Amino acid sequence: MAQKQTHTKAASGTHPTQIQTTRLWLMYPPKLITTPLIWQLGDKFKLVTNVRQASVTDEIGIVCLEIEGQRAVIKDAIKWLEGMGVSVEPVEINVIES
Repeated sequence: MAQKQTHTKAASGTHPTQIQTTRLWLMYPPKLITTPLIWQLGDKFKLVTNVRQASVTDEIGIVCLEIEGQRAVIKDAIKWLEGMGVSVEPVEINVIES
């Protein structure tokens, strides 16, 4: 997983919760292109999602997705995506911002 940044959020009287922002490349097979997986991901795992780049054809969908949330939840979300048939790779170089 590529990690963009990590910061701590804490409510008064509670322990800090590690929140991280991660960028991933998602490659969808043809059967999943019309499935709203990014919406499902945010809803099911309560993650903040941000599509940074996308290319979709009839054969493949490629999305650079930024997700923010607790590290353990992000790991579970990645496992869920892979279980759905999505290939998940970390973003190695920050070419989007340049």
